[in-house]
This record gives sequence, C-alpha cells and structure tokens, in this order.
Amino acid sequence: MNFVFVSPQFPKTYWNFCDRLKRNGVNVLGIGDTPYDEIPVELKASLTEYYRVDSMENYDSMVRAMGYFTFKYGKIDWVESNNEYWLEQDAALRTDFNITTGAQNDFIDRIKFKSRMKESYHAAGVPVARHHMVSDLAGAREFVKLVGYPVIVKPDNGCGAEATYKLKNDADLEDFYKNLPEVPYIMEEYIDGTIVSFDGVADSHCVPIFYTSNVFPTPLIDIVNSQGDLAYWTQKTVPADLKDVGFRTIKAFGAKSRFFHCEFFRLNQDKPGIGQKGDYVALEVNMRPAGGYTPDLINYANSVDCYQIWADMVCYDEVRHQKLNGPHYYCVYAGRRDCHTYKHSHDDILAKYGTKLKMCDRIPDVLALDLGNQMYVANAETAKERDEFIRYVQERA
Repeated sequence: MNFVFVSPQFPKTYWNFCDRLKRNGVNVLGIGDTPYDEIPVELKASLTEYYRVDSMENYDSMVRAMGYFTFKYGKIDWVESNNEYWLEQDAALRTDFNITTGAQNDFIDRIKFKSRMKESYHAAGVPVARHHMVSDLAGAREFVKLVGYPVIVKPDNGCGAEATYKLKNDADLEDFYKNLPEVPYIMEEYIDGTIVSFDGVADSHCVPIFYTSNVFPTPLIDIVNSQGDLAYWTQKTVPADLKDVGFRTIKAFGAKSRFFHCEFFRLNQDKPGIGQKGDYVALEVNMRPAGGYTPDLINYANSVDCYQIWADMVCYDEVRHQKLNGPHYYCVYAGRRDCHTYKHSHDDILAKYGTKLKMCDRIPDVLALDLGNQMYVANAETAKERDEFIRYVQERA
C-alpha cells in the first residue's frame, strides 16, 4: 500500500501516524514545506521518501509531488493529512488522482460549512441552534427579535474561535455590521451549555471502532477574547446518551474511514424548542483528530494508542493491534500564557506532580491563540484531583 501523508511534520506528534503505518507494512510517503533536515528524526525513520514543496498552498506543486510519487512507486492508495486546514486539498488530490479511499469533494462540501452541517445533524435527529446567514443589518435585527441576545457570529467556513464574536446588545450588533467581514458569516442563537466532544475513528461503514470524549468547561470564544487560560480533559468514560448521539451523527454525515471530532452542547438548563437540561445539541463537526495534542490526551486517558488504532483502520478496517479494556483516567490539559503571572512556578508544578505529568511543552505560536504558550498534561483518578491540577497550574499571582 502506498500512503501519502500530507504535512506529517505538524503538529509535531503527527509523526506517530506515519510510524504506525510503517509498522503495519505500509509504504509511507510525505509531502511538506519544512526542509528535510528540520523534520523530526522519528518522522525521517517512518518515511520511505519526503518531498518538499516551497508552499503547500500551491496546488500545482502538490500535484507535481503526487505525480512524482505515482511515477516512482505506482498508484497511490491513500492520501491524508488529518489536519483541518488541508482537508479540502486532500479531497481534491484524491479526486484528481482517482483515490477512492477517504473523503471526496462531495463529502467536504457537507462538512466545510457550518450551515450545511445542520442538514446532517437534522438527519441524525440531533437538535441544532437556529441560525441566520449574515446579510444586512435589518435581517439580523429580525433574527435577534426571534431568538434574543446574545447571538454568536462566526465564519461559515472555519474552525476554532478565531474571528468568532458574541454580540450581547444592539450596540455590539451595529459595531459588527460597521466592519462586516468579506467572508460569509453565520449568526446563531446562543446556547447555554457545556461543550462536549465525541471523538474517535470510524471504519468504512461509518461505524466507530474506537470512541472517547472530551469536556471543554469554558467556551473557546471566551478564552480567546479574554486571553484566558484553556483547560479541558478527556473523560474516563463516554456517557451512554452521548454515545447514542455520536453514533447517529457519524452515520448521518457518512463519515467513513477517518478520525472524527464532533462537538455538542450539553444543556445547562432547559431550552424551549431545543431540549431539556442535560440534552445534547449540535455545535459542529470536524472530520479529523481533535486539535493540538488531544490525540495524546486520548491515549493517556484510555491507555491506548489511537495512532495505531487509526493505522489499523487504514490497513484492516478494524482494530488489530490494540486492547481497548485498559485502565481509564481523566487526562487533563492546563495551559498558561506568557502575558500572565502565576502563583506557582514551572519548577513548582514539576515538583508537585512529577510522574503524574504526561506532557510538558511549549506551544507553537500558530496554536497559541487557542492553547496558550505553555502546556501541562496530567492523568487524574478523580474529578477532585483533576480540578485541583487545573487550579494549581493556572492560579494567578
């Protein structure tokens, strides 16, 4: 099997995907824009060949790289980046090179726009927030009259919390329209809920062969807009009602042979016309692994290797090299920003948590807006221990 992995050097832990493919006997070929001498040594050991392009934004360069690999190694069986930014390009390369594994252009259209996602959520029987496609101020006022303040406005095509705003009153609404973005925006009613994700790997029949869940207690939009500190965790177990909603969502979207990251609101209070407290309401889907270093949190929480699970799906359409019944933990991410002063020093954290720390690293600047500048990741047995870790790491001086 010839597998082309796009941008295998970023995030830096993604070399694990290539390594697990190689372990399964796959011929792994990489395309990236980082000089070969600067990619991780582990990635070099995982790749048969690496093709550097000056810019991955240049589609002609990507086509030439694919053509070179095809000429040298024969037909390409898979192409994937597992990276939100490149999903659309991945699909275009599959279409142009007649690669039938993975998402094609028609699938990308269903997951690219938040407004289109709602159609599949409806098909899954999952309630969604009412929305309005941003046009003129009069139309926005009519929508606000229907749903009330606050409302959320965000790019119809995009991920994360960048360029997302909470409009709390008429003044906020008018200010937004004074500098109306050129890209299409969607306006949604505000949902009072805790963001919970359903994450995993689906087989070729759109059935999850592995699944888990993450909880994000503070909305990313609030963290980004206030320069706050991100904290979230992988759950020890997946609640039965979330599993049900998650399985229906994956089937409705036709998400086959890939990682998935589906986000829901778990209602904090009854919402007329939407659901009751504790019900799940659709937020959005991302058909790739959860962002940043979440795959590693998933591994530590579930005592698994999700990189290997994904590689097994690629090669065998099932899990062959992993046991899924190991001990489970809360795996907690606590980030800090360089612009703040904290009560406990870096050395204090290392001394207090020692071997319980699973990761401790600087965050690349390109991810720092959401994740912060410094991260600490630890396993916790109990919710009390989990919350204490977050408090200790993020307590301000």
